[in-house]
Amino acid sequence: MEKKTIKKNYSFKIKLIKKYNESYYDKNISLVSDDVYDTLKKDILKLEKNHSFLNSKFSPSENVGFKPSKNFKKVAHKVPMLSLGNAFSEKDLDNFEKKIKNFLSLEEKIKIYYNAEPKIDGISASLTYKNRKFYKGLSRGDGKEGEDITENLATISDIPKVISSKDFPEEIDIRGEVFIQNSDFANLNYKFANPRNAASGSLRQKNPNDTQKIPLKFIAYTFGYEKGLLVENQSDFIKKLSEWGFKTNPLNKIICGVKNLIKNYNEIEKKRANLNFDIDGIVYKVNDFAMQKRLGNVASAPRWAIAHKFSSNKAVSKILDIEIQVGRTGALTPVAKIKPINIGGVIVSNATLHNEDEINRKDIRIGDTAVIERAGDVIPHILSVDTTKRLKNSKKFEFPNKCPSCGSETIKEFNTLTKKTDAVRRCSSEDYYCKKISIEKLKHFVSKEAFNIDGLGKKIIEGFYKLKFIKFPQDIFQLDYDKVEKLEGWGALSVKNLKYSIDQKKNISLERFIYSLGIRHIGLENAKLLSKHFVSFSKFKNLSKTKKYEDLLNIDGIGETQVKSIKRFFGNEINLQVLNELEKILIVKNASIIKNNGLLKNQSFLVTGKLNGISRAEAKSLIEENSGITASIVSKKLNYLIIGEKPTKRKVESAKELKIKIINQDEFLKILNKTS
Repeated sequence: MEKKTIKKNYSFKIKLIKKYNESYYDKNISLVSDDVYDTLKKDILKLEKNHSFLNSKFSPSENVGFKPSKNFKKVAHKVPMLSLGNAFSEKDLDNFEKKIKNFLSLEEKIKIYYNAEPKIDGISASLTYKNRKFYKGLSRGDGKEGEDITENLATISDIPKVISSKDFPEEIDIRGEVFIQNSDFANLNYKFANPRNAASGSLRQKNPNDTQKIPLKFIAYTFGYEKGLLVENQSDFIKKLSEWGFKTNPLNKIICGVKNLIKNYNEIEKKRANLNFDIDGIVYKVNDFAMQKRLGNVASAPRWAIAHKFSSNKAVSKILDIEIQVGRTGALTPVAKIKPINIGGVIVSNATLHNEDEINRKDIRIGDTAVIERAGDVIPHILSVDTTKRLKNSKKFEFPNKCPSCGSETIKEFNTLTKKTDAVRRCSSEDYYCKKISIEKLKHFVSKEAFNIDGLGKKIIEGFYKLKFIKFPQDIFQLDYDKVEKLEGWGALSVKNLKYSIDQKKNISLERFIYSLGIRHIGLENAKLLSKHFVSFSKFKNLSKTKKYEDLLNIDGIGETQVKSIKRFFGNEINLQVLNELEKILIVKNASIIKNNGLLKNQSFLVTGKLNGISRAEAKSLIEENSGITASIVSKKLNYLIIGEKPTKRKVESAKELKIKIINQDEFLKILNKTS
């Protein structure tokens, strides 16, 4: 039943994105905003990542557009025209650079240079040149095949028909964007929603003479297939494009460091309204071609490039109130109640303020006039407030020192690992002692990735809690259905359906059960790791007696933060009572054990120091592919400590004391029957 629901949800999203793509790429009509489309795309990719049985030829992981129009001949791209991953924040860019360095096994101090190019909101095209002559022009299509629109592209004056430079490659696909300048679009009497749609419609006209009447422009920025290209990086390639007669983006820059990327991003966004063409972000490409080649591609996007999208949906509204919400882990989250405003086609009345530090830093107060953004984030947030419009009697917002739900002290925890105080203030109450925490934990318990109980949504959980029908998770399986049937809006049939849904979920996998408990820092992936470690519910529950918490550090992916949370969970008497009661009601399925017979079967490994030529992620993958176990600490159970350059002395000394075999990279590869 659960698998069917997941597939149904996935199929619905695939149909939506197929519909949007067909309208956007084939009919020149945008049915939804970029934000809605990007969110849908992320949802689909997340579902595919979490559920290996999901796939579709219409998925954004397989396609980057829509099938070519029947009005034009289909032609395969020699090199696919890939899409780009999106970034919306500095954190996204930090992660992008970290992934690059981890994949290439680069030291932190190594600098990566990027070509930063404003992303024109137009129509992608690929121009094939043979022997310095324009030979064929294709649209993006679905990324694999494009439409042959050679004759229409030939009408664009920005596209050179013959290249005179002798250093031009023997054959090359020059790629770029076809667009209409805003000033030209204003003079057109065609019924298009925006310049991008006008450019798309113009390129798809059957008669090239009609296309020629439209003031289309072309900016070149990359290449696909090439034979005889003699440049080694993106910046030199851009210079060559100009020398060969192509127009390039005048705002291109070579930038090093995420902070500098952000600075440039902010500067470009300020200029955005004054540009004569629409841009919707900045594309960052690793400048070095050799590095690009090593990084390669993942799914339908390159690892070496990302699009930093602009905040397209902003509005100004008044802050009517600031409410404090208490979450499942006790986190106090401030939410601004704003005067309802339409942002990107959605009526917004709430905006997150993130935490206490954010309110203080931006000096956000009740009654302020604020700029609200709804872009890459699902939840709108406040960018800034206009202090010039602030009322004279305005008062600084005081964050509560007492939990608004249970009255307990609120605290900011000190992280012993990072040596920093948490930005989030939390209720100090222990789980179910706080009403709001209890309600949020119950909502989490029945959520999609946990018990996934149909008909038991957030509002119903709140209502049942208020009526004292439920207080703890076990109460859900012991509901008084006679009382429920008497409630307004309920009847015999709806109660029967609810009972059926709840009874169906009494059988659950161990990983989903562990996740459902809402243990802080234990998401679904960590729950999977724990389920494989414990195998059975009884062994998991027995942790309260054995108290072997330190052993959990041997699970790769489980660190001190997670262990601390698990220890805290099992140290709470109410949590233990909940586990005991649920054990009487539920059938928790054991975790399946995958039996492999690789070269490293039953052998555990730990890597310390920098390896030569491969990252730790690659080494870990090699170990697991060969049925080995990867550990995170030195213990008696460890079989091998693999040391690279500058290993951690403490780990080496501990391994020697425990008489664990210490090997280098070459010795490890020999074990795998590989040569270094």
